[in-house]
Amino acid sequence: MSVLFEVRDHVARVTIDRPQVMNAIDAATEAELERIWTKIEGDNDVRAVVLTGAGDRAFCAGADVKNVSKTGLEYWADTRANGFGGIALRSTLDVPVIARVNGHALGGGFETVLGCDIVIAAEEATFAFPEPRLGRIPLDGGMVLLQRQIPFRAAMGVLMTGRRVKASEALSLGIVNEVVPRAELDQAVDRWLKEILACAPLSIRAIKQTVRRTAHLQAQEARAAKLPALIAALQSVDQDEGVAAFREKRQPVWQGR
Repeated sequence: MSVLFEVRDHVARVTIDRPQVMNAIDAATEAELERIWTKIEGDNDVRAVVLTGAGDRAFCAGADVKNVSKTGLEYWADTRANGFGGIALRSTLDVPVIARVNGHALGGGFETVLGCDIVIAAEEATFAFPEPRLGRIPLDGGMVLLQRQIPFRAAMGVLMTGRRVKASEALSLGIVNEVVPRAELDQAVDRWLKEILACAPLSIRAIKQTVRRTAHLQAQEARAAKLPALIAALQSVDQDEGVAAFREKRQPVWQGR
């Protein structure tokens, strides 16, 4: 199986398991990832996701170009509404996704990182869009996401050179949230998970849905948007539980409803 998937204690863990090709994604792997993201979307028990690659060398090296037979135009015409890996441009996944970047994130692998919400990287990790050096283009999220997530000139400096960005620079640019020694990567991810799981799950869903779906609107319009996750959170049992727990000086017990 090219992707490992498990759900435990409200956390889904998705691992691209093709270390022999630096976790590059072929058609079968992309289809499996799409199936997994759809499954997570329909599982209200999942409150957070950790996405990573197998091994120590790479998070994901993008498309498996050894098996690509399409021209760039044919690839572009083959619609991927959700972007690379089924997540780069996905707008319907309302639970937070942490990218556990254990190594190189290149091309589509970098696009996948940009589709996540929180990024924790090992010190050895690098990020790059090498497509221009191969006569290709980062079509599945790279061009449209990077320049929305970091300053314009920094984004163009990455996109228009194909150069590799080290984890320390990625941190300074705002591409990642935290950089840690490899031995501390899982500990850092677990720390972020603990913080997320301390929050009401419906509140987190409402926040992500609002951020993801209203970025194109003016602030007043975005604030007024009656999104489904927002309404669900405002009418939830958990909102009453949170206030009660605060008053009673205890930890809230979230029911996700």
